[in-house]
Amino acid sequence: MTKTPVRLPVKDRFHLPEGMIYLDGNSLGPLPRGVDEALRTAAVDQWGAHLIKGWNVDGWMAQPARVGDKIAALIGAPAGCVTMGDTLSIKVYQALAAGLNLNPDRKVILTDSGNFPSDIYMAEGLIKHLGQGHELRIVAPEDVSDAMTRDVAVAMITQVDYRTGQMHDMQAVSDAGHDAGAVMLWDLAHSAGAVPVNVEASGCAFAVGCSYKYLNGGPGAPAFIYVRPDLIPKIDPALSGWLGHDAPFAFEPSYRPAVGIERMRVGTPPVLQLSALEKALEAWDDVDMQELRLASLELSELFIAQVEARCPDLQLASPRNGAERGSQVSFSHPEGYAIVQALIAQDVIGDFRAPNIMRFGFTPLYLDEADVIRATEILEHVMNDRLWDRPEFKITRRVT
Repeated sequence: MTKTPVRLPVKDRFHLPEGMIYLDGNSLGPLPRGVDEALRTAAVDQWGAHLIKGWNVDGWMAQPARVGDKIAALIGAPAGCVTMGDTLSIKVYQALAAGLNLNPDRKVILTDSGNFPSDIYMAEGLIKHLGQGHELRIVAPEDVSDAMTRDVAVAMITQVDYRTGQMHDMQAVSDAGHDAGAVMLWDLAHSAGAVPVNVEASGCAFAVGCSYKYLNGGPGAPAFIYVRPDLIPKIDPALSGWLGHDAPFAFEPSYRPAVGIERMRVGTPPVLQLSALEKALEAWDDVDMQELRLASLELSELFIAQVEARCPDLQLASPRNGAERGSQVSFSHPEGYAIVQALIAQDVIGDFRAPNIMRFGFTPLYLDEADVIRATEILEHVMNDRLWDRPEFKITRRVT
């Protein structure tokens, strides 16, 4: 039976501090209701009561696949080809190394200047480690499709730019990559749970992402990796951890990869984090991603119009065309950091990315038009009364 999509927003599914307008779900999602109890159950009723028996009686060892299937449903992937664990940087490394092995006669890794720095750092480190003459080629985001030349081994592209929210057309870019014979690797950190994604239709070889942003898995929540089903048996994992072994508890002296997606597992699964994420994903059970996208665009367009009318000193840094933008809006200003700190002091939570970008995420699960209007009224107050010009708002903290 097809479920009727829920009417958005569903604020009652989240713990949100009274009076706070939270526009930073693109960086860390809020706490879904029930997660605190799920953590208590995992810690007290399972770990506390069962100790090591929990791996069997509480299904801990199956968590990476079980939670992976939940995320697969949100990114347009078939069941059985997404697994969880480790950090996004580790999953990038795994996918990138596997992609190079699938295209051994080519030496170029293609990415764009809007990619998240950690992805680029992992590529640099892998190239240095391999020592086989690979090249990291970085182009402007708008030049990605044209840069798909016949020497590109892997195209490593983040779908939504973490600073500006600029969004690549996954299908068009994937088609260009496949026409050139490149292996496509997509980073969905800022798109999973924010925009409709269909990795199966795109034909991409790999997709990776984190689960603590729009998926609301909590700080440090584990990353996911998708491998196209026909490629799974061909992958020889660069990080051959014991839980990626076909029979980890046989303790064989040499590595033998698991038959399915489990070969992309590395170490022991983070049970408490996965328990939190598994419960958090229940918030999506009756959410239609197309409806969510429409709501996100409406909120974003309203925010842009209100900010430009109220705060003319701020410059839109995101694409004006909503079809080219993820679920965030960014504005720039030379005093962007201080402005964001002043907003936070007024309980409007956004964040800052150097050198001058103020980011605001729009998550229709817990935001509505009234929140947007109120946030822009407070932003106008911060700008007009120069609240940002206080010394305490110009002290740069470790996390911006």
